[in-house]
Amino acid sequence: MNKKPIRLDFFRYILANVISSLGVSVYILIDTFFISRGMGSEGLAALNLSLPVFNFINGFGLMLGIGGGSKFSMLYCNTERKETDSVFSISFICILGIAAIFEILGIFFSGQVTHLLGADEAVFDMSHSYIKRILLFSPAFLVNNHMACFMRNDSAPKLAMLGMLSGSLANVILDYVFIFPMDMGMEGAALATCISPFVSIGVMSIHFITGWNAFRFRLIRPSLSVIKEIISLGLHSFFSEVSGGVVIMIFNFVIYRISGNTGIAAYGVIANAAIVFSAIYAGIASGIQPLMCRYHGRSDISAIRYVLRLALRTAMIFSVFAYTAVFFCTSEIVGVFNSSGNPMLKSIAETGLHEYFLFMPFMGANTVLSVYFTSKEMPKQAQLISLLRGTILIIPLAFIAYMLRSMTGVWLTVPAAEMMTSFVGMSLLLITNRKAWAESLKPVPNIR
Repeated sequence: MNKKPIRLDFFRYILANVISSLGVSVYILIDTFFISRGMGSEGLAALNLSLPVFNFINGFGLMLGIGGGSKFSMLYCNTERKETDSVFSISFICILGIAAIFEILGIFFSGQVTHLLGADEAVFDMSHSYIKRILLFSPAFLVNNHMACFMRNDSAPKLAMLGMLSGSLANVILDYVFIFPMDMGMEGAALATCISPFVSIGVMSIHFITGWNAFRFRLIRPSLSVIKEIISLGLHSFFSEVSGGVVIMIFNFVIYRISGNTGIAAYGVIANAAIVFSAIYAGIASGIQPLMCRYHGRSDISAIRYVLRLALRTAMIFSVFAYTAVFFCTSEIVGVFNSSGNPMLKSIAETGLHEYFLFMPFMGANTVLSVYFTSKEMPKQAQLISLLRGTILIIPLAFIAYMLRSMTGVWLTVPAAEMMTSFVGMSLLLITNRKAWAESLKPVPNIR
């Protein structure tokens, strides 16, 4: 095995995808910054209550995008164009169906969704304004994620990155214009965020206009077996994204009862900072996914394992540097979002940053392992990792912290869940590798 071209491809793909993922996370961070400046701690609390809606929309977009993109990449070298086109077309039709459901929620049930997410009278109007517009513009977010995933698998990671960054830049500019000069408040922040995916889609459309695309939409009857396969390959991404929303909802419930809206605002600072660091791991995972699927399609086991080792090392090195930066710059990070100088918010957020961010090395390993198992067509292992770290472990640990009325317990919930999941993930990796090694030692039958 020649490692040099694999290593070059690895860094080329993960660099583009890390930058792209950071771009997506930045517009949420910019929302947080401008909202904290324009609307104070109540605005921060309202935004944090709204974030799970993003998780659910992105979860469906990534499930069908990564699932469909993975299948496309596996089939690309071995089948006719018609079959790969059908994978794209069927996944896109599913995207439209899911978009219709979110539209109905936005038109008729946005108030109920806002209440469900835990908004009280003090922040209801701001939260509702934001959530309603996000739901109404959900088709743009879904299509944006779907297109980016397929383009990464179609050897266009740089253009996908450029599209995402363009949308993020547009969001930053519009956030400032709508919130400050135009004084539109939370409605302006939501509108800026909703316009950004249209900019991204416009840039990524170059891939189709120039004819570089190796897939196109065909009017075909959706196949239930293909839909099941796409969902199976992308379900770990859905669980990972949606579990983030579930965690925010549970934490908001617990923290509100321990520290009120100020505690939720402090958690908003931590959660938004965590989104940026999580985006790095998501970028690494998105970068290795096309490579692993390609090598799996060629049955190149040694190349897959080499990419896995590179990804785990990269995630671990980043974790060390990132936690060091968070630990020594805690006051500066909190100060950016605490424009009113609220001492209670400052105290809760600073303690939380030190404890919550212990999750990083374990999250990096879990994210990479999920993609590894998916790329090897082992979705059950990937889904187990996503479920453990997202709901099965998080929920009971969070409610133990609630019963103890301990904010330290709340902050340590995520690191504890990620650590236990890492142990399970590494055990699964050892078991599957041992089975593969045993299979390779079996004598080949002599067929005459």
